[in-house]
Amino acid sequence: MINVNCYKSKNHIFVIAEIGGNHEGDFAYAKELTRLAAESGVDAVKFQIYTGNTLVNVKQDQERNKHFKKFELKPQQYIELAEYCQKLGVMFMASVWDYDAFEYIDPYIQIYKVGSGDLTAYNFISRMVKTGKPIILSTGLATLDEVLASVKFIGRLDESYLTENKLALLQCTSMYPIPDEDANLNVMHTILERTGLPVGYSDHTVGMLAVEVAVSMGAEIIEMHFTDSREGKQFRDHKVSATKDEIISFIDKVGRIKTLQGSFEKKPTHSEIKADHRRSFRRAVYPVRDIPKGFLLSEKDLVTLRPCHGVGAESFYDMCGTKAERDLLKGEKLEYP
Repeated sequence: MINVNCYKSKNHIFVIAEIGGNHEGDFAYAKELTRLAAESGVDAVKFQIYTGNTLVNVKQDQERNKHFKKFELKPQQYIELAEYCQKLGVMFMASVWDYDAFEYIDPYIQIYKVGSGDLTAYNFISRMVKTGKPIILSTGLATLDEVLASVKFIGRLDESYLTENKLALLQCTSMYPIPDEDANLNVMHTILERTGLPVGYSDHTVGMLAVEVAVSMGAEIIEMHFTDSREGKQFRDHKVSATKDEIISFIDKVGRIKTLQGSFEKKPTHSEIKADHRRSFRRAVYPVRDIPKGFLLSEKDLVTLRPCHGVGAESFYDMCGTKAERDLLKGEKLEYP
């Protein structure tokens, strides 16, 4: 289970609204998305902190470098967004893809997020571990062995990340959008079984069904891309993003899902007991006809009917072969011998 000191949530699970690059380099739009996300009731609003040159080698991929340059915000703008989150009462989170950015953004971050692309970027992970702050690690693109290697690396640096559940792992598929068959939500169970760490799901499907199913399967953390509207947007991430109203509806459903999941203990519920259904729905053993004292009872002499008065139906075969200790009337309540 989640270390509650790490992932304090106002919801039944920890919900992250990933604005990421949906602001497309427009600071005013970034603030507007932050406001809408906070109003949706999420626990954290997340950004990606980078510059084109700190993320992509321009000599190796000039087009990708150029793409990310268009989405850059200034350090002071990220700080303003973090302070705005504090004002709105929502946690500020970030995937830090600029090594120098740790210096100015760390005071504003309570939980670090490692994106799927950085699962093997051990120098960045090491820098986060040195802060001692909780880490959420997405596992898109990775094999199970690569996930376990990253977990082992973190544990070697600071075992409290494993012993105190300061590390959480999210099933993720790094496509935008992904087909349903690539969500592979069952991987959450595999990761939990192999690591014992908190698990969750970072969603890139279209619609809200995947995150609802993930919660029903035990996800403790849900990350969703966030936008104000998908209409008329060209940037790919908007297609897999949820809106304010959709997240409000999702959080409401999470409450009901958790209620429906209920307890792990199997026993009669309060409502069943209050309605007396153990008596009225279950059958008891009754004589099928009048039977004289001393008669040896057999299956043909007995019937099981509702309500469960006297000898329960589970004792039907125990009653067969016993002698009637008194005259019995058809349909009368029997007592255990």
